[in-house]
Amino acid sequence: MINKSLISFVAALIGFMSIGIIQANESDYTPVPPDANTRVAYIGQIHAEQGTFSLDADFIDWYEGEAANEAFRRHEADSGMSEAPDGYYIVNEEIAMEKLAVKPDAKVFMQLYNRTGDLAEAETSWNEEIGLDRFLSLLEDGDGMNLRDYPYHLTIENGAVTKIVQQFIP
Repeated sequence: MINKSLISFVAALIGFMSIGIIQANESDYTPVPPDANTRVAYIGQIHAEQGTFSLDADFIDWYEGEAANEAFRRHEADSGMSEAPDGYYIVNEEIAMEKLAVKPDAKVFMQLYNRTGDLAEAETSWNEEIGLDRFLSLLEDGDGMNLRDYPYHLTIENGAVTKIVQQFIP
């Protein structure tokens, strides 16, 4: 009897601890600060041409917090809801790809991807820097995740992408 109670207590404690870990991880989220050189886009095709890379970017409007609620109310007036679900809202009124060169030394920062080959083990690790080659490989095969479903903050300097930051989606 004592063993069953002790086991139940330990199981419940571990359950509460894991919920706390998940919440703590989510609370570490920090929005990518707006920047005159940074735009948010979905990434389409990647082009490799004689050792150089370019990508097709479908630029979107990304909103968070109260700005997301305002955009949601403007675009979804008939939804019966007054706030954007999950605290963000995306506007992509025109799907139009723009081809951008990618600097070979572009920095890439990921939030969530399949690191181990086991999709069940994928977890958020804030702003984990990976190499451009690794990112391009993940974007092509994804190891079970379609990384093209995520928006990316692209820093563009002199017409070329110098930094790519995956947007966390709750």
